[in-house]
Amino acid sequence: MTNPQIAALPLAEKLDLMETLWDSLCRDASVESLIPDWHQTVLSDRIARLDRGEEPVSPWNEAKSRLLDEAGKL
Repeated sequence: MTNPQIAALPLAEKLDLMETLWDSLCRDASVESLIPDWHQTVLSDRIARLDRGEEPVSPWNEAKSRLLDEAGKL
């Protein structure tokens, strides 16, 4: 798929494509070596806060719905 083809997609299809790409990257072991140290530090801190119950959480369906609603307002 070319950049102009992607640009021509409706917003919902772009978001679906982005989600598919993100899922693919998450399963690719070679990507892990590209994560900067500072990013791993931030993630570790957030995971620790989650484990201590100090970070609010939402089910993915609710979070995704909020994101799609916000994207529709752009």
